[in-house]
Amino acid sequence: QVQLVESGGGLVQPGGSLRLSCATSGSIFNIYDMGWYRQAPGNQRELVAAITRGGTPTFADSVKGRFTISRDNAKNTVYLQMNSLKPEDTAVYYCNARIARNAYVRAMEYWGKGTLVTVSS
Repeated sequence: QVQLVESGGGLVQPGGSLRLSCATSGSIFNIYDMGWYRQAPGNQRELVAAITRGGTPTFADSVKGRFTISRDNAKNTVYLQMNSLKPEDTAVYYCNARIARNAYVRAMEYWGKGTLVTVSS
């Protein structure tokens, strides 16, 4: 089995920072794209940021210049550094990864259970 476990969420004041981590474990042959999505109450899940295995990032327009994404391929972990947080960043943040469990099967998409980020004074 493959597991993705997020950590680092919590309550932060507007303008503050948080760093999310997502560790993967289990039967893993290769991890391709990794990313972070978020879902606020009443909204659809949306892409926040993604990063290729080679380190090329993509960001939603709403977080450009405030969030950075990075990964440690040796640790099978992806990070999301969130700065200058705004109340509208409040959401459950989900880790996503495309993972091949061995050399003979196609990569599949896996999700973590999410971590809540609340930006409020």
